[in-house]
Parts: sequence; C-alpha cells; structure tokens
Amino acid sequence: MFGPIFQREVLTVPRRPRHYVGRVAYYGALWVVAVTAWLATLGATQQATLGDTARFGPLLFQILTFLQLALFLFFPALSSASAVALEKDRRTFILLLMTELRDDEIVLGKMLGSLLPMILLWIGTFPFMFFLVLLGGISVGQVVQAMVVLAATGLAAGSLGGLIALWRDRTFQSLALTVLLLVLYLTLAQAVPVVYPAAAAYQPYFDPFAALLAAQQPARQLDPGLPVAYAYGLVMLGLSAALMGFGIVMLRVWNPSGEPIMQREKVAEAADADAVATPGGEGRASIHAAPGQARDVWENPILWREVRTRAYGRRPLLIKIAYFIVLALICWSALTPVFAPTGKVAFLAAYGLVPVGILSLLLVTAQAVTAITSERDTGALDLLLVTDLEPKEFIFGKILGILWNTKEYLLPPLILAGVYAWFGHLATPPARYADVLGWRMNATALVCVVGVTVLLLAFALILGIHIALRNQNSRVAVLNALSTIFFLSVGTLICIALIVINGRFEYQWTSFVFFLIAGVGGLWWVLNSGRPSSALTWAAWFCPLAVLYSVMTILVAKPGTQESGDPVIPFLVMTGAFGFAIAAMLVPLLSEFDVALGRTSGGAD
Repeated sequence: MFGPIFQREVLTVPRRPRHYVGRVAYYGALWVVAVTAWLATLGATQQATLGDTARFGPLLFQILTFLQLALFLFFPALSSASAVALEKDRRTFILLLMTELRDDEIVLGKMLGSLLPMILLWIGTFPFMFFLVLLGGISVGQVVQAMVVLAATGLAAGSLGGLIALWRDRTFQSLALTVLLLVLYLTLAQAVPVVYPAAAAYQPYFDPFAALLAAQQPARQLDPGLPVAYAYGLVMLGLSAALMGFGIVMLRVWNPSGEPIMQREKVAEAADADAVATPGGEGRASIHAAPGQARDVWENPILWREVRTRAYGRRPLLIKIAYFIVLALICWSALTPVFAPTGKVAFLAAYGLVPVGILSLLLVTAQAVTAITSERDTGALDLLLVTDLEPKEFIFGKILGILWNTKEYLLPPLILAGVYAWFGHLATPPARYADVLGWRMNATALVCVVGVTVLLLAFALILGIHIALRNQNSRVAVLNALSTIFFLSVGTLICIALIVINGRFEYQWTSFVFFLIAGVGGLWWVLNSGRPSSALTWAAWFCPLAVLYSVMTILVAKPGTQESGDPVIPFLVMTGAFGFAIAAMLVPLLSEFDVALGRTSGGAD
C-alpha cells in the first residue's frame, strides 16, 4: 500500500540479527524494571496480599508507560531522521528521485519503513501490558488508552524526524534539529498552561505526558464523552498526516539541494583561452581550477575543514537559534525558584543541570558520530587512506573541530553550574554565599560538578568517534552512539526514582544488581562492536558502577535527611572510571588507526 520502499523494509527487517537483539533487550528491560519495582516496594521476603498487588499494579503501570513514552519519543524520531539523512549522505536519495516512484511512495516508504521496528515492539508490548491487569488496580481500557498514546506519539515523532531530514542536507543538522524541536515542543506544552491558565484544560490533547497521565488515573475513566487518550490520538494522527503531507509536497522543492554552481566570468574565460594558446600552455591549470580565490589550508587539513568549511551543511545558525530558544525556556523554568524562592526545594540545581546536561551530551554525541559517518558515506574517508595523514592529525583534528562546532552546547551547563553555586544552591544543604562556610561548600561542589560535566562531555565526544569508526553501517553507528547516552541518562533517572519511591535503600540491593548487569552488558556490546579488548571490558564495568555509586552518595549518604555526602569522593570515582574509558577508546584510535580503518591487511589477519 505504501510502495516498494516500505515493502522492502517489511521483507528485510526480520532478517537482520540486530532486530532480534533489540527485541530481546527491550522486553528484557521491561522485565528488569518490573522486578526492580517489585523488590523496591514490596521486598523479596514479604508475603504480598491482594491489596499489595492492587496498589503495586498502578505504580508499575505508571513507571512502565512513562518509560516507554520516553522511548517512543526518542527512537522513532531519530530512526526516521537518520534513515533519510544517511541516504542523502551516500548520494543515493537522489537516485530515488530519478525513478518512477511517486512522491508519496518515497516519503511514506522511508518514514513508515524506518518506524517498522518500533511498530513491532509496540505490538509485542500488548501482552506484557495486559498481564498488569491481573495485578489489580488497572482496567483494560486504561491499558488500551496508554497504548494509543504511545502509538500516536511515536508516529508524530517519526513524522517530524522524517520531515526535518527531507528539509536539511546533512545528518547532523537533521538529528540536532529533531532533538531540539522535540524538546522545544515538550517545553512549550508544559509552559503554555502556566502562562495561559485557561489552556490547562486542553493540555492533555497536545501534551503526551499529560495525555498518558489522564489514561493512568481511574477517575478520568468516568468522564463523559471521548476519553482524553483517544482525543490525543486523533490530534497526533492529524499532525502526523499534516507533516507527511507537507513532506510529500515539498519533496522535490527541497531535493536535490546543494551549493549553487558558480559560473566563470567571460573575462576570465578569455584570459584563460589566451593563456592556453601560448606555446608553454601556462593557462591550463587556471582553466581546470575551481572558480574563486584559492584558500590557504592549515597545517592540519582535517581541522581546517572542520572549522573553515561547511562540512556539516548550510545555515548552521538555525540549529544554534533553536538550541538557545530551548535553553532559555529550560532556564526560565529551572531558575525561577532561585530568583523568586517560594520555599525549600531539595536538589534544586538538578532541575536545571540535568535537562541541559543531557541535551548537551546528545548534541555533542550527534556531532561526533556524524563527523565520521559523513566522511565515510561521501567516500572522503577512503581518500584519506591514500594520503600521508598521520593518525594523530586525523583524530585530534576531528576532536578539535568538534569542540569548535559544539562550543555553544558545551558552555551552558558549566555556566548554569556557576549560577547555582553563586546563589548557594549547588551544595546540599543549601549554603548561602553570605558566610565563609557557604562559599567553601559551593566552591567545592562547583569544582566537582564542572569537572564531572567536562569529563562526561569528553566521554560523549570520544564515544561518538569510537563507535563511528568501528561500525561500517552509519545508521547503526548513529543509533548506537545516541542510544548509549540516552540509556545512561534514563537508567540513572530510573535508579533515582526507585530510591525516592522507597526510602529504605538497604532492601534495594538485589534490584540494582539487575540494572548493573543490563548497563554493563549494553555498554560492553556498544564499546567493543565485535572487536573486544580487556581495556574496553573494564571500562564497561567501571562506568555503570561509578554512576550508581555517585547516585547513592548524593541521595542516600545521610538517611533520613536531604543532605548529600562529600562531593569530592564521587568526583574522584567518576573521574577515574570515565577517564579510564576515554583512554581505552582514544589510545587504540591513535596506535591502531591503520588497522581500524582497513589501511593494511592487519585487521583481516
């Protein structure tokens, strides 16, 4: 029905080994979260009653659906955007435009075909969610409504990602704008009812989290008329149709895209013709040279290309404007309690540092991984193999170029940490800057927070390069890199939520073992990419353990209080773990660069 492109995806998706690995990991993660929530709330030795299971059912239903909503917001959008953007990088998308395929077959085939793995995961989630009804406290209607919200959200997010990829001409621009517009939409959906209270009644119709919350509340099931979840589904279906329709209309307007062809001036052509007519033929070089003034290349050509050319597409200012709009909205919401305090808020700095930090990590990772995949897809990486370019020139040229192109995303988390420290909210308990002890506590916390932030940003940068060089499939490399940052962030937030739900941490050791096993296994698989090493294996163990230890130190250092422990020890632990991981990835890139890129036969041997 959607053309041969979608039909090809239907036939080839079940043949890919990673399809089955992804399904096992997804359903395994849901099971791990369910078991963890059971152990965190009821314990392993307590005999559960019908009342206990009836109270546990809605809690687990809420945790799982919100977790799945985050996944269905993130992955469909990036999968659809990368499917189109990488076709453009390989110069194969233009071939589709030259065929007899209709515009709707191209657009719908690429968008819906890229969403097919998520559609299969959504279908397979139905039995798992219906099992929750047996616990009690949940109705079948609530499960169906929650699944409608997930499907509608995934379809709308995928349509947005595909539309942006059709518009922009580089993978990084497509991924970055997709992430930023998603965050911008969610931020505006939360801010509109605050600015305009009359719109609060309509918020569930355009806010996925509000719609899912309405489906989770039993009292809302008694409201007359169409349930909120179904109304939200219709709104998102109409939005998806509008986005896809606009993409179909603008397909051949936006594509093919590229730089305008510069024509020689007639004066230059006449001068070149006269030069060729001379016996020495001195004008031949000028005839075949590119028009315009020749530019001086730096000693490191990789760094020069990253900084001085449009290596990542035209109009990069568009991405930065979108980022600063999102940043302004997040800071406005997070810093309002700082400048107009309404009461004591625990861990106030986290409300600003966490979303801004995660957004910066995702953008830096996207820039790093596409810095390599774009070179490979255009064939430029193969040309580098026949030059005398040294490994350190290539790697450090890429690193410095990525730092230059992402400087606007690196500085805001550090500046925000300084603002919280200045107003005395970085240390816990809040230490005002009016006294010497407050200065000392906030200065220590500021150094630790800034140090860990810089370290995590460096880890994201090196991780993107490492994964891109070890995976020949650019789409897999992009999704693996961004998924690693996403799951590290979401996994940490889930651990925090479970600790907050049950204040007695001593009964949660068994549950967190599951998270460690899942985190270590997933990170080991991503880091090694079929070529395991001892250093990368140790790094896969150290990083999740360091994150868990830091979370415990912050939240459970002094039971019964909202005070955290000394920040120096977690800082040293995080520095040692992630510093070792950076070295484990960076050293092989410099010492085994030739083998990693297939420059010699050593990799095959």
